[in-house]
Amino acid sequence: MIATIMKAHAEQMGLTLTDGQCAKFAAYHAMLIDANAKFNLTRVPDDPEEAVDRNYLDSIALLTKVSLPAGAKVADVGSGAGFPGIPLAIMCPDVHFVLIDALDKRVRFLNEVIDALGLNAEAIHGRAEQTAHADAYREQFDYATARAVADLRILSEYLLPFVKVGGSVLSLKGPGASDEATDAAFAIETLGGKLNGIDTLPIPNRDWQHCLVRIDKVASTPDTYPRKAGIPEKRPLKAKK
Repeated sequence: MIATIMKAHAEQMGLTLTDGQCAKFAAYHAMLIDANAKFNLTRVPDDPEEAVDRNYLDSIALLTKVSLPAGAKVADVGSGAGFPGIPLAIMCPDVHFVLIDALDKRVRFLNEVIDALGLNAEAIHGRAEQTAHADAYREQFDYATARAVADLRILSEYLLPFVKVGGSVLSLKGPGASDEATDAAFAIETLGGKLNGIDTLPIPNRDWQHCLVRIDKVASTPDTYPRKAGIPEKRPLKAKK
């Protein structure tokens, strides 16, 4: 059922899925339900259509606005149960995804999913504030993305240090995206970013107003960022009065 709904609803968004991709979404859904029976991973709606729309279509909706080129590297920061990284990896097999999460049990689950579905991805355990200072990850990605992680002032400090100059942050936000972007203007500039635009991401047959905030990386992030773990959340970057 998940595979059939996924294919039909994605086509309404203008995205075409192969039967193999639909099967992977169905397998991922089954693994989520099984994992939730063992530990509290994420909320999986009982209604299959809501599960497809809220979790899977919402994650891949950015592909209606942005084309991820083959060979690109994408960091999914605060991946949680795998959103948006796992659905995007299913859709973009020629793109390499690194899913970053601070909770070890989630990382173990993500790597089980990656192995089971044969995805071009890996999941690593770590906080964004620490991982972004490691040479292997700092400014090594073409894109960084996140879904339901933090306010854009905080999220910019999490994401921009991972992105190389010339790359972009692709942040999935709710209806307050425009206000968040305004409030985050100082943080974005300080961290080497420039707001590119905000796109609406309509989900077929749903009244959710979700948005894609695109931030281009135009200058290297100063070495002092991100600050120590917990500091970006406690003291978001803002202009001095």
